Amino acid sequence: MLAVRDVTVAFDGHRVLDHVSLTAEAGEVVALLGPSGSGKSTLLRVIAGLIDPDAGTVSIDGQDVTHLPTHRRGVGLVFQDEQLFPHRDVGANIAFGLRMQGVDRATQTARVDELLALVGLPGFARRAVTELSGGESKRVALARSLAPRPRVLLLDEPLTGLDRELHDRLAGELADILRASGTTAVLVTHDREEAAAVADRVVTLDGADSVVVELTAAETHDLRRAVLRTGTPSDEVVLPGDDDPATVHLGLRDDRGRVVATSTWRPRPAPHDVGGGGAAAVQLRMMATDPALQGTGLGGRLVEAGVAWAFSRGADVVWANARDTAVDFYRRHGFDVVGASFVTESTGLPHHLVVRHRPR
Repeated sequence: MLAVRDVTVAFDGHRVLDHVSLTAEAGEVVALLGPSGSGKSTLLRVIAGLIDPDAGTVSIDGQDVTHLPTHRRGVGLVFQDEQLFPHRDVGANIAFGLRMQGVDRATQTARVDELLALVGLPGFARRAVTELSGGESKRVALARSLAPRPRVLLLDEPLTGLDRELHDRLAGELADILRASGTTAVLVTHDREEAAAVADRVVTLDGADSVVVELTAAETHDLRRAVLRTGTPSDEVVLPGDDDPATVHLGLRDDRGRVVATSTWRPRPAPHDVGGGGAAAVQLRMMATDPALQGTGLGGRLVEAGVAWAFSRGADVVWANARDTAVDFYRRHGFDVVGASFVTESTGLPHHLVVRHRPR
């Protein structure tokens, strides 16, 4: 298990990471999503030991590794540009970490063959890396990082530079490889579709104090009541299924720890056949943002994080009963409006069904 707690990093007085926390369970693949400059790669380098945090801790399997050098942490690294050794063949590149560990040659050879089969390149051990295609180089870099059986694998936009068709195919293969190897991994990307395809869970990082976190149902209630139930026929904010293990509550906290935005996502069929034959669906329910912070983009971050989570769980459709005053917001985030307006009993306000489909 990986546990990052309250990590802060500043460069020239500018805080790139401000009390950021992140966890990854054993065997879990977590995608770190966000735009350029949001601190994704910085957080990865803190975990790897390439950057010392100004505050906070990094633990792996219960061991505090905050001050350990990279080579003693048991982490594997996959970079954007592969960084393969051009003077070594494919097998020697993959075996490099094993050789540094003092593993005997026979074991090295067996592990190289095992990993080449895993990444779909059997028989490539004696191939020169200068003869590899872009996709093959990405696979060899992944195999090299997996060879020493790292406790945590860190991937910094490993599919950058590929054409879209190859990128999408390798994203699916990467997901299969990581699950087949049972590796705990953190993937940095700015591509929402890649995050959804590869990861078990997606965490959005959008600058200091902007990490999307999971909340308990109870932590959503005060904001739900203040934002959504003022002046409505019902003040009920506890929904059926709130405590279902399949339901996830995503939120944002301010620098004092207050919940300032929430959203709830529950696997649930849409009220109409909007997916082409009973597609797997997730409902967005009870989304709320502190009135003082509305219009600052918090809601958009929660929507994108929740959609990425839903698609990563196999959903084909995300849907919501959106107040008519919010329909334009959902349209901006890729949702389509379905059917006629209707009034809900709990609010007495007109709504529309809005849906967003998994990209094909």
